[in-house]
Amino acid sequence: MTNEIAGLIAKNRKHLRLLAKHYPTMQSVYTETINLRAILNLPKGTEHFMSDLHGEYEAFAHILNNCSGVIREKVDELFASTLDDKQRSELCTLIYYPAKKLRLIRKTARHMDSWYETILLQMTELCRMIASKYTRSKVRKAMPQEFSYILDELLHADYEGDNQALYYAKIMESILALGNADDFIVALATLIKRLAVDRLHIVGDIFDRGPRPDLIMDMLENHHAVDIQWGNHDILWMGAAAGNSACMAAVVFNSAAYGNLKVLEEGYGINLRPLAQFADKTYGDSPRFKVKLVGERPDPRDVAMSAKIYKAIGVILFKLEGQLWRSHPEYDMQHRMLLHQIDYAKGEITLDGKTHPLLDWELPTISTADPYALTQDEALVVRKLAESFSHSERLARHVAFLYSNGGMYACFNQNLLFHGCIPMNEDGSFRQVELWGKKSAGRALLDHADAMARAAYHGQGQTKQDAADGMWYLWCGSSSPLFGRDRMTTFERLFIEDQSTWSEGKNPYYTQVQSREGCLRILGEFGLNSYISHIVNGHVPVKAADGESPVKGGGKLIVIDGGFSKAYQPKTGIAGYTLIYNSYGLRLSAHKPFESSQQAVENDLDIHSTTQVFETMDQRMRVTDTDIGQELSEQIYDLSLLLAAYRSGTL
Repeated sequence: MTNEIAGLIAKNRKHLRLLAKHYPTMQSVYTETINLRAILNLPKGTEHFMSDLHGEYEAFAHILNNCSGVIREKVDELFASTLDDKQRSELCTLIYYPAKKLRLIRKTARHMDSWYETILLQMTELCRMIASKYTRSKVRKAMPQEFSYILDELLHADYEGDNQALYYAKIMESILALGNADDFIVALATLIKRLAVDRLHIVGDIFDRGPRPDLIMDMLENHHAVDIQWGNHDILWMGAAAGNSACMAAVVFNSAAYGNLKVLEEGYGINLRPLAQFADKTYGDSPRFKVKLVGERPDPRDVAMSAKIYKAIGVILFKLEGQLWRSHPEYDMQHRMLLHQIDYAKGEITLDGKTHPLLDWELPTISTADPYALTQDEALVVRKLAESFSHSERLARHVAFLYSNGGMYACFNQNLLFHGCIPMNEDGSFRQVELWGKKSAGRALLDHADAMARAAYHGQGQTKQDAADGMWYLWCGSSSPLFGRDRMTTFERLFIEDQSTWSEGKNPYYTQVQSREGCLRILGEFGLNSYISHIVNGHVPVKAADGESPVKGGGKLIVIDGGFSKAYQPKTGIAGYTLIYNSYGLRLSAHKPFESSQQAVENDLDIHSTTQVFETMDQRMRVTDTDIGQELSEQIYDLSLLLAAYRSGTL
């Protein structure tokens, strides 16, 4: 043993003693080292990246079930010569929605035993194919517990010819005889989907616009491996859960604007009755506060009430926003305090030297003495909302999940994931932003914002209050890395006809990342200098219908906001992207709009997706090339030191 090895053993003696408890003999060290080296040479697991889900639960659920088209690809590859298109479609639907499809099949199919035998063999064959890139240990861990032994036998039993066929037949015969074929199919479908995607990345904006972000959160909570990069809409809900009044008002405002108050009332148990009573008493009908309806058409009376709530909470929001900007001059957002600039006698406002008539100036709760002061009734509404938000157990659980599984950004397998932007100046330098008592830029700014967001929820006293105010800045501040624009022109869009006032200037980041050099500068800021590194972004919908490409910056930036939200689909021309990163390279799957899960089950309909392969690896990527591979290599190194300690008699 060399002096260098002896020194390393002495330096790491405490750690090696702990390791020796798990590997007490030289043989156990040999076995684990061989196992880890074998894992390093397996193909890299498949990662899926999605962003800007915006509450579109049904489309998201289907894409999660069909693994962004991967299941159909594998079924076509495996059964192209043995099953026709209709049969392959039915098999796929069974995998996507096993319980629902089984109920439908039992109503129409004859000879169920024969059907069960055929479908179980097909699903087993498909599962064997998908599981082939993983170790047997990893596949076992992914198996539903109640069928793990049978699944393990079916997937890994190695018999010759007729013996294997007979063995399979006996297992299938036992499953049918015991009457639990349906449960076994559900378990097998779950395993197939679990193995098809090794990790899911959600690059921001789960909330707002669409009908059921709460159900998306339920699915993510149950996902086997997911991380979330917070979007500005997520941070808004997190700020509301942290107790910030402006964030709470904005959450209700956005829900009212899209005719989606149901998610607050039914999804999270938020009591809107005090707000509704106040709105009905205070405001009449206003054509400017027209609810944006996407999809199903609700009762006209509900629409009218939502419009009144929309206006009432909007006025409250503008007041709370003004109070917040006034309390934090360091945010440099006083120019967005607009209520005191209104001439209430004439019904007009002067912005940037130009006077504009207000389209609606029935604002009975605004006092010219202090336009930002809440009336007693408004203050009561805000207090009741705060009580309701703070007592929502489901919201608390979902927000806790966002904190435990999320962050402002992630560096994963040499890729940089964040929702909005890295604030920059026109010359390409990183912009200094004062937030939560500190100026920072680049990666340090995102780290500081991450710490602030956590203090907003978990902190105490004034620290918590100041951090919660910072959540509002992250939502819409002029240099917020989650917002990426110089202003949010909600007031102008509601009250001013001149659309030139609606402009929201983008941060120079969006110009800088059009070049490869700009992207490399950002990647370098995060220590990602590999030739395989990319930035994965959401936030700004890609106008695919106009020919805009989601791949920018000389191939170093991929923008994956393709319009999951129905509200964006007329602009994007598609209904969302999934970025797929497997051992062969990178490809984008662009999805068409989705009808419904009921249509999918009844008619074997799938989301039509088109795939663009835009980067192929020279050599197939292995686990050794990933972050997990780095961890395993470090474990192998530690084991080599332990082995040397055993051989030398040191341990």
